[in-house]
Amino acid sequence: MQVLVVGGTGTLGRQIARRAIDEGHDVRCMVRTPRKAAFLQEWGCELTRGDLLEPASLDYALDGVDAVIDAATSRPSDPHSIYVTDWDGKVNLLQACERAKVSRYVFLSLLGAHRHREVPLMDIKACTENLLESSDLDYTILQGAAFMQGVIGQFAIPVLESQTVWVSGSPTAIAYMNTQDVARFAVAALQRPETIKGSFPVVGPRAWNTGELVQLCERCSGKTARMFRVQPLLIRLMQGFASFFEPAVNVAERLAFAEVTGGGQALDAPMESSYAAFDLDPDETTNMESYIREYYDTILKRLREMEADLDKDARKKLPF
Repeated sequence: MQVLVVGGTGTLGRQIARRAIDEGHDVRCMVRTPRKAAFLQEWGCELTRGDLLEPASLDYALDGVDAVIDAATSRPSDPHSIYVTDWDGKVNLLQACERAKVSRYVFLSLLGAHRHREVPLMDIKACTENLLESSDLDYTILQGAAFMQGVIGQFAIPVLESQTVWVSGSPTAIAYMNTQDVARFAVAALQRPETIKGSFPVVGPRAWNTGELVQLCERCSGKTARMFRVQPLLIRLMQGFASFFEPAVNVAERLAFAEVTGGGQALDAPMESSYAAFDLDPDETTNMESYIREYYDTILKRLREMEADLDKDARKKLPF
């Protein structure tokens, strides 16, 4: 099957491309800057330049494609509002897929998008889901919560380096999932007719709040963390300030997402029906404890190997 991965250079997209290659699919990745995606070509992917805001490039990228896996989303560094990058871009992509008569479309959405329409990113995901449901495409919607990879930068590294861990709002419990496991669902959907025109939660085995994650990092690293909780009022003030300046509009829209992650309402869902529909084994899904433990085991081993090559003063700067 010829599969087009949109967003292939992202944290999730690259895992989807790699999984699809491993499953024997012919994978094409649409990227805005091919030279920054050379690693995808080394894995065996075909690269094509394309931009969601350039409809002609989409028609070219979709030539001969049987299925699309859409893992694209705007980045904080993008100059436009996410309503331009994500919404206008998604409309262009779906229209191009209908013109190209793409047989399957897998969309990576967010859990609870319809409950948080006041948040721009969630509003766009909800609108895209509605657009897919009214289309003629054989779609599958995967509703994720958050990635375990994000826990490394937000919690694991600050704890290891004895820095302050910044958290927002109420201690919302989030069922983080490894991007490699999300990729298993995305690629499996291509071969599972049971998932056509369906929406499925794709979340981790357990929901974790910020306090539990910090304690886990402390146990695995042997370090003690300092936590600073940012009050929702301060985030709203920062959001309002950023929204006054056009170059910072995208930042303001990202800050609005703190209302979801810091709102106190758990981002979790039962997964029994999802595993059954995709014919996947839940025992093969990564759990947070093993993920964090493996990270610290790997990083501490490398740091200790570096220690042997450093002088006494340099050793004092190592975070262990």
